[in-house]
Amino acid sequence: MKIHDVAVIGGGSAGAMAVLRVVLNNDECLFFPGSPKDKKRSRAFWVSKVENMPGHLDYKKGIEEPNRESFDWLAAGPFKEKFIWKKNTGVVSISKGDNGIFTITDNKNETYQARFVILCTGVMDVQPTIQGSIEPIYPYANIQLADYCLRCDGHHVLNKKIAVLGHNSAAAWVAIMLYERYQCPEVTIVTNGEVPSFDEETSALIKRYNFKVETNAITEIKGDPKNKILEAFVCGTNTVNAEFAFIALGMIVYNELAKMLNANLDQRGFVTTDNKGKSSVEGLYIAGDLRANTKKQIYTAWDCAVDSADDINILIRRKKRIDTSLL
Repeated sequence: MKIHDVAVIGGGSAGAMAVLRVVLNNDECLFFPGSPKDKKRSRAFWVSKVENMPGHLDYKKGIEEPNRESFDWLAAGPFKEKFIWKKNTGVVSISKGDNGIFTITDNKNETYQARFVILCTGVMDVQPTIQGSIEPIYPYANIQLADYCLRCDGHHVLNKKIAVLGHNSAAAWVAIMLYERYQCPEVTIVTNGEVPSFDEETSALIKRYNFKVETNAITEIKGDPKNKILEAFVCGTNTVNAEFAFIALGMIVYNELAKMLNANLDQRGFVTTDNKGKSSVEGLYIAGDLRANTKKQIYTAWDCAVDSADDINILIRRKKRIDTSLL
């Protein structure tokens, strides 16, 4: 079986940059962007406009479309022989042999081998359950009237009445930061039936800023998504007026493949690495949101991916100097 230089798993921002850098380093790259099911689980799939990154404003799908441009260019360009693009294909299992080679099985039951792996499977935000389903929030999330990331989308709330969905101190800090930065005239923390668990500092600021805290479960969202209007969250007999919502319920970390290789994780499930993205498993690198102790942003995902691809390239070139048959 052919052994590829590098396998990149995941087609979001980190995966796109990892692929680009590996190929432009003239190393062979086996690329698994994910199956259609995988893509629907990804953050990139749900993001429309990206306004905090130069050059992304004109895209209808702010992450997906520029990534696809890069893949298409690589597939047709001067390095196309180095780019093995397994379109609409995800990875279901991965192992490492005693010889140090990774064996990868895709969702079509095909197997491949690679000397190095850059894992870019990312995270997904936890969605609020409303009347037993997460579906009611999607129409508002899809048009960015319900958002998740302060750095990416906090500016959307300028001078707006907002609801922050969450029940702990992390959610309270989201509300506090949005209020302090963007002068929101009315802020309500909606715990959606959960008991609030704010620490002393956030409790004091909630009181100082006159935030409302609504503890009843959400029973309905009022608005008109087709016309990009959010009006209110109905919580039992109470109504929380809100022109915009922020969801602060935490993240689902897609670390299943890292776990298969027994990579070290932190308490939240992110994979711990060195400053080049090298995990505790020799040859396994982590880039993007899956990597511990990084900002969950496009630009940091790119930076992580470049560091990992370049570190791998150093190792490949070093080996070729020793084994001239690989030149």
